[in-house]
Amino acid sequence: MFVKICGITTEDDALLAVAMGADALGFVFAPSTRQVPVQQVYDITRRLPPEILTVGVFRDELPKRVVELVHRSGVKGAQLHGNESVEAVAEVAKAVPFVVKAYPAGSPRVAEASKLATDTILLDGSTPGSGHLFDWSLVGEVPEGMRLILAGGLDPDNVADAVQTVEPWGVDVSTGVEQSPGKKDALKVKRFVERARAAAREPYVAAGDLPYDWSFDE
Repeated sequence: MFVKICGITTEDDALLAVAMGADALGFVFAPSTRQVPVQQVYDITRRLPPEILTVGVFRDELPKRVVELVHRSGVKGAQLHGNESVEAVAEVAKAVPFVVKAYPAGSPRVAEASKLATDTILLDGSTPGSGHLFDWSLVGEVPEGMRLILAGGLDPDNVADAVQTVEPWGVDVSTGVEQSPGKKDALKVKRFVERARAAAREPYVAAGDLPYDWSFDE
């Protein structure tokens, strides 16, 4: 079970999430109360263990700009959380080793996921980042063969049920493990990671063991 803690805004929270067993950390570059400056993200990522996957979250940004910010910030992946086209995703995927395309649950565009230059998608609520749950039966619209990361309103109290019901490849959380906007709660993060892993049917595979190359071509 792949676990990503998103909305990281400080080095302390990044190290906390890593210590609690997170596979990946998300840094928001899109307009948000959790938006983090590029230089600050770079200062954080350079201090993290190399096996930790770091992901920049973008919304409707030009592909060239996404690639530029990924490299400048030191993150290893890009999560595209807007209305990016199949072509835009492909352009980013040429230069970024790990790309996630996010869709709001129920969107007719989920059907296009099989055409993407990535096999990993994220399904969120109708208002991404709101912390609201959605009808999990909507995951049935995801094309076969995709790695599904489930998001949207998850927290330590419901993540086990979500994992058992949906059987996603991974889970993603931000507001559900916060004590205040942009500030993570250590106990919530710990419980979220533990309960997600305990509920998974498949054996745990660490991010460093996934079939991806986090390095960049120079």
